[in-house]
Amino acid sequence: MSVEMVEELSVKTAQPVRPAGILQQNRVFLDFFWDFAKPDQEVRLKAVESLIQYLKTNNQADELEYTFKRLVDGLAHTREAARPGFSLALGQILSAFEDVSLQDILDRIKEKHNLQKVKKKLVRNAMFGNLFGVLALHQSGRLSKEPQVVLGCVQLLQSLSEHRQHLKDLPTKTMMDILNEIPEEVFEEVLLGALQTDLASAFSTPEQLQLLLVALQRFPQTLKPKKLKKLLGSSTIINADNIPKLTEVLKMAARSVKRECVLPAVVLDLLKLSLREDSFQLFWNKAIVDSMFKEQPGPTHYLSFRLLGSALPLLSIDQLKEVLSGEVMMHYGEHVVSAQKPDRFKLAPEMDVYVSDFLQNCQDSDKQLAVMVAFSSLTNQGYPVVPSVWKVVQHLQPAALQSYVEWLKTMFLQPQLNKLLDFSTRNQKDNQEAQKENSIFRLRKWIISRLSSIIDNHQVKKQEDLIMDVARFVFFHAFFSTKKPTKDIPETAGKLSVPLDDKTRGVLVNSFFGLLMSMHHLPLIEDSAEGAEAVNQKRALGVTADGTMWIYHLVQYSQVLLSQPKHVQSSQSFSAEQRQAWDSMLESVESLKKKAKKGQSAEWSAFQQLFLLVGMHLFKAPEELVDVLKDLQSCMDKAQEKKAKKKKKKQATEQEEEPEWVEVMVDILLSLLSQPSRHIRQVCRTVFSSICPHVTAAALTAILDVLDSEKDDEEDSAVVVTDEIDKTQKKSEEDEDDEDMEVDKSDESDDEDEDADGEAMEAEEEEEDDDDDELDEEGEVDQNFRLELMKVLHQQNALAAEEDGSSDEDMDDEAMMELDKSLAALFSEQKKKAQAKKDEKTKIQKEKMLVRDFKIKVLDLIEVFVARQAGSPLVLGLVEPLLSIIDKGMSSDSHQQEQDFLRRAADIFRNQLCRSKVYCRTAGDRQGELHDLLDKLMTKTQKLSDSSVCLYYFSASLYVVKVLRGAPPAETKEEPTAAAIDLKFMGNVDVDRVSTLFRNALSSFMSRRKSPMTAQMFTDLFNRFPVLCVNLLDAAVQHITSGVREHQQGQACVLVLRAMQSREVQQLLSGDLWTELFVKVAGQLAKCLQAVGQTESKMVKEKVFKILELCQFLVKIVHLQKLTVDLEPLQTVLQSLTSVFTFKKTGKLEDTYWAVMKHFGVMKPKVEKTKPEKEADQQQAPKKKKGFLPETKKRKKRNKPVLEPAGHTATPTNKPEEAKGQAKKKKDKKTKQKRPADGAAASHPNPAKKSKTQSDIKPAKKKKKQKPKQKKEGGGQM
Repeated sequence: MSVEMVEELSVKTAQPVRPAGILQQNRVFLDFFWDFAKPDQEVRLKAVESLIQYLKTNNQADELEYTFKRLVDGLAHTREAARPGFSLALGQILSAFEDVSLQDILDRIKEKHNLQKVKKKLVRNAMFGNLFGVLALHQSGRLSKEPQVVLGCVQLLQSLSEHRQHLKDLPTKTMMDILNEIPEEVFEEVLLGALQTDLASAFSTPEQLQLLLVALQRFPQTLKPKKLKKLLGSSTIINADNIPKLTEVLKMAARSVKRECVLPAVVLDLLKLSLREDSFQLFWNKAIVDSMFKEQPGPTHYLSFRLLGSALPLLSIDQLKEVLSGEVMMHYGEHVVSAQKPDRFKLAPEMDVYVSDFLQNCQDSDKQLAVMVAFSSLTNQGYPVVPSVWKVVQHLQPAALQSYVEWLKTMFLQPQLNKLLDFSTRNQKDNQEAQKENSIFRLRKWIISRLSSIIDNHQVKKQEDLIMDVARFVFFHAFFSTKKPTKDIPETAGKLSVPLDDKTRGVLVNSFFGLLMSMHHLPLIEDSAEGAEAVNQKRALGVTADGTMWIYHLVQYSQVLLSQPKHVQSSQSFSAEQRQAWDSMLESVESLKKKAKKGQSAEWSAFQQLFLLVGMHLFKAPEELVDVLKDLQSCMDKAQEKKAKKKKKKQATEQEEEPEWVEVMVDILLSLLSQPSRHIRQVCRTVFSSICPHVTAAALTAILDVLDSEKDDEEDSAVVVTDEIDKTQKKSEEDEDDEDMEVDKSDESDDEDEDADGEAMEAEEEEEDDDDDELDEEGEVDQNFRLELMKVLHQQNALAAEEDGSSDEDMDDEAMMELDKSLAALFSEQKKKAQAKKDEKTKIQKEKMLVRDFKIKVLDLIEVFVARQAGSPLVLGLVEPLLSIIDKGMSSDSHQQEQDFLRRAADIFRNQLCRSKVYCRTAGDRQGELHDLLDKLMTKTQKLSDSSVCLYYFSASLYVVKVLRGAPPAETKEEPTAAAIDLKFMGNVDVDRVSTLFRNALSSFMSRRKSPMTAQMFTDLFNRFPVLCVNLLDAAVQHITSGVREHQQGQACVLVLRAMQSREVQQLLSGDLWTELFVKVAGQLAKCLQAVGQTESKMVKEKVFKILELCQFLVKIVHLQKLTVDLEPLQTVLQSLTSVFTFKKTGKLEDTYWAVMKHFGVMKPKVEKTKPEKEADQQQAPKKKKGFLPETKKRKKRNKPVLEPAGHTATPTNKPEEAKGQAKKKKDKKTKQKRPADGAAASHPNPAKKSKTQSDIKPAKKKKKQKPKQKKEGGGQM
């Protein structure tokens, strides 16, 4: 190194001694700047706080200067997350250190990030540096104090606004933020002149218009009408002349937020300005309605819809009514209907948010009502476009909700289609006359669902009177009609302008029972604190404030209606027998209420609920339920007699006849479950839960017979399958589902965009079924139909003409006509036959679906019984029937309903029956029966083919053993030897017989190639019953060598290992038995390992792994407990395994082997690392170091083969240049390539080097393809 260079370096290091010293001493200070660039916002904020605190504490001028330098530099950071961090830090520090001049910082920002001086590729970063610099100055909160800085910031932002491709509208938004901060004096004196051009061109872009609107809002005294006229040519912004300009700006704004799906702020500001200037009508009608909707559906329409939603809180009631009944709403309705398909953009969710926010924040009930009525009046052929379960209703004030319900009821009674904002699609406009009646039906259907959903939604603030009012309204019009109005029945006051048809009544009936279901789960109204005290329940559902059930109030209302035949007429009047059943039901309910008051009995409450529910269903199906009511009455009477007889302790002969009422009750519940009603299903479940203690074997058998598929024919009487029932079921299911109205809307509207996917799927399935039928019956069609066709043709001599080769002209016209008629009749008859077969098949499928659905409901009763009566001996009778259901279900069709039934049955059996902690403990008198059942189950288990079904049978066997064993006697638990006695305790189990059963099963598992059983089953047996485990252990040990395949032998090792690891087994086999077991296992393992030969089979390796695991445990225990077991044969066999397997790699087999050998003192040999050959080293070394060498070394090596003297003399002259260029080796690749051509000094040598290096590169590429030859050649050259 020369002396000049040394001096130069010393001068450079001598200058920044002070800052470098401080910065090197305090590493914490520098770390703050690193944290500003981190993506985590919390880290950045903490770094800003810490830096400010540090600077204030140290108060060093050089550190503050360095901070500003780093922060200004960081504003143009290449990482996007870093820029806001540095900007925030700069703003906060300027706020903390007010003595620092903002003008100085602004000058620094302009100088550092000057767009004219910066390199071309860093221009974008410099733009962001300027922007974030201005943001930092704005965040300091000091801009208003330095007007010149405000002017400089605005001018800088104006220059940045030209670069929209990078910064978009950020400069304009920043200007608006600055305007919102500064006072009016500063704006008038400093900024008005600078912003003159921007404000004058307000109608050119949305950003500039918004800038004007912000300035107008902030500085109304400065921008007076005269000033505006001078700027824009008009004293107001919204006027007839400016509407076309405003429209263009609005369209630009709509297109700019196409992807963001938001409302541009400028549009809402324009709306607010129109309200201030009293020009809302002009703006809405001309700019929005007449202009925006001339475009095709898209961004302009969506902007108008969003503006409508945002305008709701700003408008008066009159403006709301006008806007919500205009064309914008009409277009919105068309959009909602046409956007039904899944791939269409849907704005309805956004509108729901707008309306919900408005209703939530608005306290004016009149405005709330106006909005709800307007949206409910927007209809497509009578059907409102908003869903009937619209959740925004939960934000209504009580007064608005009451008025809305009254409006719905009035619109139901007197549908005024002319007051609705109704529209039709193109396809619907063809047949307007026929659609009028359908529109009324669709409107009424929606209103009924709307009323029901208000009650169903627990978030809606409603009073009990409102709930009862809606329930009475729906019930009255479902089953009654008015003859003459009366004050006693308010529902008779409303007159129907259009009579109710059967379809509407059907919807009303189903909606009423759905409403009944909702009221059954209705919580107490929060406002009624007295009612909460009256009802002594933590969570009372389905009752009013006074503790009375909702359904009871409705039954009383029904009685009032039935008692006034002069004023009210029933749509289906009761016969004398049905009226008598109704009256007896009322008497029974009253008596049950009295008994419930005396003592809180769940049984009486359940009976009362069932009576009331069946009584209400009497209006729907009186003929079917009269007998049910009679049977229910007799059941209750017998149940009361039974309790009385128990108290009086009458004779046993009388008591034997008493439980019959339970069987009748179960039959009633089964018949009720066939009704398509979720409410009935839940009440049946509740009632059965209360009568569970009284259920007899015969009653349980009746339930199980329904589930037995072999007895389906006998049980068909319980489920009558007709088209009507199927329709009512479908209707009820639709009405009970919350989403039914949306589906109905999309189905019934005939718009080309509203084809329902479900209908299409059904049509495709029907077509496929038809094709399948034709394919299946093809043979039959070919035979029978062809014969009939031949007869017809023979009769008309048509075949003779074909055989003779004569033409059709030989037949006259009459003969041809007769032939056509005969053929038409034949084909028509054939079509009818095919349709009849198809209808029969459809009917059978419907019957199957209903039967499956009925069985799923009946499983409710089984589930309740198992949960409530798990300790009853009757539960044991459920084992075989449930297993039979599972077995048959596994082999049946894969229909979804069938799978649900199977999954439910399997869950009840395994999780609630077999795994229940409560089980029958009084099985002492049924030992023989249970042992026979166990024998039967184990025999069946071994014969099965499906392993999953086998698991259920094996679980059932373990459950039976658990029941036989029972619980250990309580006295023994206090004795010191209680643990040992508990281990050996097996209760009523015949240990020898049961051990023989499981031993046979184990031998079957070990001797059959395709056994359905698994080792996990026997592991569960060993864990739960250690006594049986000890008895089966010898057999398991024998199977280590006698297993039919390697898999079985390995599983035998697993079973033996799990058994020997069990503490209970170790306690039972203490002493000589324990040692004897180890001797046997060691001998079997040695034999098994000797039989292992040279193989690469996975099964053999898996078996050896299981053997080694058992060996490891065995050797470890022998050494720990110092048992007298000869392990030499086993050790010898283990050592010989190295000739069969190479235990050098790492893996579970190798690791386990060396873990076993470690107990014998044999350690795993260390693998010596062999050094590679020198030649290979020499060949590979350059490759490894190639990427890590500095640039000078690479050049030196590349130039080494050059033999010309010029090349050697040129290399040292190039070295200093290359050394200086080290720091820029990655950035200046292009300049290095051009360097030889720049100067004349290297004109001769450099081309020589260039040609030489190029010639060297080409064979280097070939080296990769021809590795061996090139390596040898390279070695020779080296």
